[in-house]
Parts: sequence; structure tokens; C-alpha cells
Amino acid sequence: MTQDLRLQQLTAWIKETWPEATLSVASADASFRRYFRIHHQGKTMIAMDAPPEKENSRPFIDITQRLLNASVHVPTIFKQSLEQGFLVLSDLGSTPYLDQLNAKSADTLYSDAIDALIKIQQADSTDLAVYNTDLLQTEMQLMPDWFLNTHLQLTLTTKQQQIISNTFDALTKAVLEQPQVFVHRDYHSRNLMLTTQHNPGIIDYQDAVLGPLTYDLVSLLRDCYIAWPNHKVEQWALAYRDQAVNSCIMDAVDDATFIRWFDLMGLQRHIKVLGIFARLYHRDGKENYLNDLPLTLDYVMQIGKRYPETEALITLFQQLDIAKKI
Repeated sequence: MTQDLRLQQLTAWIKETWPEATLSVASADASFRRYFRIHHQGKTMIAMDAPPEKENSRPFIDITQRLLNASVHVPTIFKQSLEQGFLVLSDLGSTPYLDQLNAKSADTLYSDAIDALIKIQQADSTDLAVYNTDLLQTEMQLMPDWFLNTHLQLTLTTKQQQIISNTFDALTKAVLEQPQVFVHRDYHSRNLMLTTQHNPGIIDYQDAVLGPLTYDLVSLLRDCYIAWPNHKVEQWALAYRDQAVNSCIMDAVDDATFIRWFDLMGLQRHIKVLGIFARLYHRDGKENYLNDLPLTLDYVMQIGKRYPETEALITLFQQLDIAKKI
């Protein structure tokens, strides 16, 4: 009933400006936000419904302006009511990268996405929250709390807990060695929209922080929803590295150093995501995310065994037979 009431309120608020507008469901995301497509005189816009008691829309508005100032293709805000939690945005279409990525299109689409990422990383990061030790550790702790304990119902010994803690410390240290830049924080194939001009259109950036250089890159190339051969991933990653050096985002580093940064950053992110997907199911009732656990775990297992910092965690996961339990 509450959602229906909000939809009525949203519709009335939109009709104040566009009296003939009609609404259809566009999408929901992993938060409490909902999106509707506004149809008006043959054109479309997007309405965001973000209940103010559950979602603060100020960061979205702030980050939108920073990215627009950096010539990043994000929605324009046409109308807003922070008090009600309503926004009207330009429509970036309904075709996410995930629907169009294949062996033939990948090089072009990822080239466009990397060009956009270079712009994002040069956006104004003044006063953004920082991806510091506490935030990195808090994120990774979601994995034992929600994935191992809640989802798999495993009870870890003190020794096993120590292995996890040591791994988290090592990953945090390695990640914080990287240059720090503006980080989108969810830069992947469901949040990049295929557009005919200035491809891609970019959404879901409101949680942006100042953080490690490779965070968005590994989100893009080791996406939790689509996988590519490792040689292709590294080829794209090093192409990004070259562009970042040319754009003065980072100093030149050799291939091995950069791939190590990229891999260890990916491990931090994928460990976190195991916990997030489990939490989305158990706390929020979003069961579709369980389908994405196997690929996420596969990244952890495959990359984790390459580095001394994470070997012990991979051995523990093998001993616990995690891959067969999810």
C-alpha cells in the first residue's frame, strides 16, 4: 500500500510540470530506490522514487553535477524534490551493456567504457568519503558474516577466523598502495547503458568515493555478471593503464605491478560481493543475486591462488568445500 501511495504522489508531482505524462515501471535497484519511465509527447524521461526516510538523494545530485562537469555521460536532472525523495532525469535508454556484450562487441564497448572511466577519474573528488582501512575492512567482513555464517551456516574456528583476518589485512595494505582517484564504485555492465551518442550512459554512481585506481576497472573487466578469458581481461586492463599514464592519472608502472594491483583490488571487491549478494537474499529477499554467487566465487578462487597474500584463504575455502555448497 505504501508503495502505491508513493506512486500516486510521484505521478501527481510529475503532472504539475508535464500534465499529460504517463508512467511505466522502468526498474528497481539493490536499494530502496525505484525507477519509472515518464512518457510525454513522444519523448521519455526517468522518474526516481527514493523514499527520504530510507534513501538520501543529496549524494546522487552532488555526484551527478561533478560528473557532468567532467563531461561524463550521466543523466541530467530536470526536476527534484528532496523533501519527497523524487527526481526527474534524462533517459539513457533501456539497453544495459550486459545485454549487448559478446565476443564481437566487447573490444569496442570496453574501449568506450575505459574512455569514460578516464573522465570519471579526473572528476572533482573534493570532500568525497575515502576508501580507507575501515571501509575496506568493513566491506570484506560482509563475507564471513553473511556468506559463510548466514548463507552457508558455517561456524568458523578461531584459527579459521584468523586466516580470514590476516587475508583482509594483507589485501587492505596492498590496495592502499595504489594511487587514489574518483571511484564510481559500481562500474559494471548493468550500470553502463548503450547509447547512440557519447556511449556509454552511466548510472548508479551516488556512492562515489576517493579510492584505489583499479577499483572501477576491475569492477568493469571482472564483472560479477559476465566473464571473459583472462588474457583478454589483462589486455584491456593494460590498455587502460597506458591511457591513465598518458592522462597523468598515474605514473608509469610495469605490467606485473599493475596486474598485481588489479588482481588484489578485484579480490577485495569480490570477497565483499559474496557477502553483499548473500545479504541481498537473506535480508532483502532478492533471490536473483544467488545466481551470481558462483562466478564471483570463481574469481576469488582463481585469482586468490596466484598470490601469497591470499593463498591461505583459498586453501580454507577448498577445505570447507565452499564451491559445492553455494
